[in-house]
Amino acid sequence: MPFFDLPLEQLYVYKPERSEPADFDAFWRRTLEETRQHPLNPQFTRVDFGLKLFDTYDVTFAGFGGQSVKGWFTRPAGSTTPLPCVVEYIGYGGGRGLPIDWLTYPSAGYAYLVMDTRGQGSTWLPGDTPDANGEYSPHFPGFMTLGIRKPETYYYRRVFTDGVRAVEAARSFDGVDASRTVVTGGSQGGGITIAVTGLLPDVAVSMPDKPFLCHFRSAVGKTDAFPYQEIVKYLGAHRGAVDEVFDTLDYFDGVNFAARARARTLYSAAQMDTITPPSTIFAAYNQVTAEKDIRIYPFNEHEGGASHHTLEKLRLLASLWG
Repeated sequence: MPFFDLPLEQLYVYKPERSEPADFDAFWRRTLEETRQHPLNPQFTRVDFGLKLFDTYDVTFAGFGGQSVKGWFTRPAGSTTPLPCVVEYIGYGGGRGLPIDWLTYPSAGYAYLVMDTRGQGSTWLPGDTPDANGEYSPHFPGFMTLGIRKPETYYYRRVFTDGVRAVEAARSFDGVDASRTVVTGGSQGGGITIAVTGLLPDVAVSMPDKPFLCHFRSAVGKTDAFPYQEIVKYLGAHRGAVDEVFDTLDYFDGVNFAARARARTLYSAAQMDTITPPSTIFAAYNQVTAEKDIRIYPFNEHEGGASHHTLEKLRLLASLWG
């Protein structure tokens, strides 16, 4: 795979004009207010997966519309002092799997909640959370165009709201230091991370890894890779819906959420990544006005920094909290 996007020196200054709806903040304020009318009702049920060094819980909480969302919560066994908590969001198509799939942050001494992604979890890791609002059709197979004709019905309205509620559920657990909340995730999980960071200004640290769901208007013409191609295929069939679709996507663009970030932030990007092209990531990163860094992996595709970048994230947290 050759370099196909802007050269690095241009990426660092790439800051396209944002397409932001006038009622962006009002839309999201109303969305969260409506969801918070439903009790969060976080439930942490102790489970045994043979992990003697960890306390592990099956988590259920009320997400968008009061609908049940699953997750796993894990912390070092016998913790007696309030711990920083990492909340992680999963890449496209994946579900929560099993607790043994998510041991990095608890092994480093943090409380940790991984959120199941509604309707997903039938690709590379199984999931357990249905999308109760998934009746919005027609759509191209996948999730990118589900309910895309209106922001009120778009799939990611529900997912981003679930992401906020996951943080609130994690903070409700006795033994979590709510002032030291971290959000992270890769690809789709990185896009959810950016959205939650913009919606919850008191998140302490945000670590979106090769984030998806950024700079939609450019991404769909920048790459022929999926999942962005789901939007292209949809518009190829629904020729009269172009303005309607992009007007909806503006409410969910990581570029607009990044401009509202207040957390200490660490991004990553890979220069040969066609799934999340680097210019789409920098379009969001360059909007962040809080303290920030980005790690570049020049000769990698969508795998990005992989374990090397996980180490970078652990180093950042250790530099903040030991």
